[in-house]
Amino acid sequence: MTDAGIYVHVPFCLTRCGYCDFNAYAGMDHAMPRYLRTLLAEASLAAPAWREERVVSVFLGGGTPTTMAPADLRSLLVHIQDLYSVDPSAEVTTEANPDTVDRRSLEALLSAGFDRLSMGAQSFDPAVLRELERVHSPDSVRRAFGAARDAGYMNVNLDLIYGAHGERAESWERTLLETIALAPEHISAYALTVEPATPLGRRIAAGEVPEPDPDLQADMFALACELLRDAGYRHYEVSNWAKPGYECRHNLGYWERRPYLGLGAGAHSYRDNARWWNVRPPEDYMNTVERGDLPIGGSESLQPEDAYLEEVFLRLRTLEGIPASWIDDDRALPFLANGLLEEDFGNLVPTERGMLLLNELVLALAGN
Repeated sequence: MTDAGIYVHVPFCLTRCGYCDFNAYAGMDHAMPRYLRTLLAEASLAAPAWREERVVSVFLGGGTPTTMAPADLRSLLVHIQDLYSVDPSAEVTTEANPDTVDRRSLEALLSAGFDRLSMGAQSFDPAVLRELERVHSPDSVRRAFGAARDAGYMNVNLDLIYGAHGERAESWERTLLETIALAPEHISAYALTVEPATPLGRRIAAGEVPEPDPDLQADMFALACELLRDAGYRHYEVSNWAKPGYECRHNLGYWERRPYLGLGAGAHSYRDNARWWNVRPPEDYMNTVERGDLPIGGSESLQPEDAYLEEVFLRLRTLEGIPASWIDDDRALPFLANGLLEEDFGNLVPTERGMLLLNELVLALAGN
């Protein structure tokens, strides 16, 4: 059997953050019961085509899955386990907003089988949180993290974002040090990116706020690399650090191009160089499934050259890198010489400097 992952998209949020381009909606709580029924139905419709895959990870993302009741998330997970060959040791993650969980709900989630928790902290600076239009406070993150530990969680990720308007290196350093002090098993740190269709994108286009400073973001990335390395975290992917043994198995599946099935509005799936995605609007998604149809909104098949370029790009995001034999020596040598690549047991692996220039590096190595 082939190892695979299942991603479940839950589009509900407390509020819509100004920078967010995800398929997420606030004020739709009334649709939760119907959406859950639709997820269960879609899982049943999709299952026959995935009989040959062993599911090694299940990931609930969004949106904020924990806006739904723990009992509903339990029923969803049980349904998936009944329909698919979920490995007994599978990693099962749910994302959470700090203001949507407490010790009681986290105990229920852990008991249901969600053994990994991923919380959106983003920053420990109140001014940065306001700029990001996050509704939680730094104290909310500390409280929720403590509740997770009290509930028995031994595998917690904290998401961070750096480079928001007004954030300085000193603020980012304090956020990193506060995160390290909590000692989560996993840390994801993303440079703020601007999507034109978001409120933040429109504010930047109108000249109300400047675009993120790429040089400052590069300095913040370097600071994260330094502080997290010194704290014992392994930088195993461009934006992800983990204590040894706590690398995210589900996300590694994406970077290693293993098959994955996406359930829910707008969710993407991949297998055998084919990618397809569900219709994005939740109402359209629910209507389609309720008619008894898979809610596929589009698909694409990767040509061999595109699949190769994608594999090089994804593998170079990680410390595994790519086999040196994939790249002509005359292409690789300049990047080895200038410190953007290093050779490790026959693989070419990006240095942290190389990770900052990943797109250019991939095109130079594997492009035509």
